[in-house]
Amino acid sequence: MSNSEVPQPQQPQQPGAEQPGAQPPVTQPPAGNVPPAGYEPPPAYPQQGQAYPAPGQAYPQPGQPYNQPGQPGGFRFEMPTDGPRNFNDVMPKAGFSGMFSVTGLPTELKVSYWIWLIGGMLGVLGGLFGVLGSLALFVVAPGLAVVVLLLVLVALALAAAQIVLVLKMKEGKEWARLALTIVAGVSLVLAVLGGSVGGGGMGQGIGNNWLGFLISAAATVLMWLPNSQAWFNAAKGRA
Repeated sequence: MSNSEVPQPQQPQQPGAEQPGAQPPVTQPPAGNVPPAGYEPPPAYPQQGQAYPAPGQAYPQPGQPYNQPGQPGGFRFEMPTDGPRNFNDVMPKAGFSGMFSVTGLPTELKVSYWIWLIGGMLGVLGGLFGVLGSLALFVVAPGLAVVVLLLVLVALALAAAQIVLVLKMKEGKEWARLALTIVAGVSLVLAVLGGSVGGGGMGQGIGNNWLGFLISAAATVLMWLPNSQAWFNAAKGRA
């Protein structure tokens, strides 16, 4: 065999290199190839820091950003449409037996739920002690004792209502969430009145001091965060 017939070693082909005479890859569909009617391109994945839609909720349209008003997880205040129609709608469906179960709630709502529940229980306990203290105050200052007793009774009723409302909030009732937000506002009023009238020492529960108001305010904020809003939207769809 002559030297001219010795096979030459083949050079490894570089990735992406085109062979001579090879057809370039087709990057555009042939003319006349149009998507069928009703075809929609797949949605893009959320960017970092954006929330996924809640279960059962649709993705936004292509090009529309996530977490905008009207989208799952976005914030837009609307008056609740699931308000109670009778007394049975106010009471928890499962009674008070499932008070300590938070299965299915997002982390934000779990934290908010425990804050409201523990605060309501402490408020009831503190209200009972406040009633006893206000009765003892009648001996030295009857006029002041009447005012303090009224404030204690309001705080006691507020704490009891708070426990019922947080159980309804756990069921996905938006009217209960709004009512708890109002409770946080009332606790601010009681903090002011309790500090100016009773000196904040009569044990009026979660609404008798500024620390109680700040705790209830934090629980309120957690109920309105995007993940919590998405959960309420999904719960509304299941109702």
